[in-house]
Amino acid sequence: MALVSVVMPVYNSAATLGAAVRSVLTQTHSDLELLVTDDRSCDGSMDLLREFAEQDERVLPEPAPERGGAGRARNLAIERARGDYIAFLDSDDMWLPEKTEKQLAFAAEGDAPLTFTSYFKMDADHDSESTDWVPNGRVIRAREHVDYRAMLVRDHIGALTAMYDRKVLGTRLMPEMRKRQDYALWLSIMRDGADARGLDEPLAVYRAHQTGSLSSNKLSLVQYNWALYREHEQLSVPRATRALTGAMWQSLRNSRI
Repeated sequence: MALVSVVMPVYNSAATLGAAVRSVLTQTHSDLELLVTDDRSCDGSMDLLREFAEQDERVLPEPAPERGGAGRARNLAIERARGDYIAFLDSDDMWLPEKTEKQLAFAAEGDAPLTFTSYFKMDADHDSESTDWVPNGRVIRAREHVDYRAMLVRDHIGALTAMYDRKVLGTRLMPEMRKRQDYALWLSIMRDGADARGLDEPLAVYRAHQTGSLSSNKLSLVQYNWALYREHEQLSVPRATRALTGAMWQSLRNSRI
């Protein structure tokens, strides 16, 4: 079976971390490693991770040498990865039990090195486990096919569902930007010629409007999107403006789900 390396950055996530970790460990595809980088939490997150590691050898936590933000934390985990595939999950979200199994099959059938799926949204105070999840109708749908041009207009990939094939793409790190590192990674992969394929089945659960979440209040990310388009992607002002308009529309649309 393919080994999947799951990358999880953590910062003061003790309240939601347990459900996130358990959602990985209860995957029907069990050949995986959970690479967690704790970005110098002060709420006991690292102690909780050590407890998980004692119970399951697939949990591999390490503290960051210093506070570096989510992008750096993810990269530290990616650099330790041994898997054939790299997948991503934040410490306040969850995977449904068949996520890895179904996505691997989808990637193999479609010969797709970068894949993503639909996902559910839940409220910030939701406290159930992934194994108890009841579909709620709040679904962000995955587009069937996304290329670089489409991705510039809108970030179609939910980071909690993304997975890339290291055998095809090599080890790809996230640009060390303060925010939007995941979007920048997908763009860099597609700019190099690899399109993304979406599986329109919700296989993960995103915690919306969580205080302190890596993805909370996306409308506040306008300046980071603009810097990404202009500095990282080297877009002209008109192209960057069109892309920013699309990103703002997507954020407003998804916030209503």
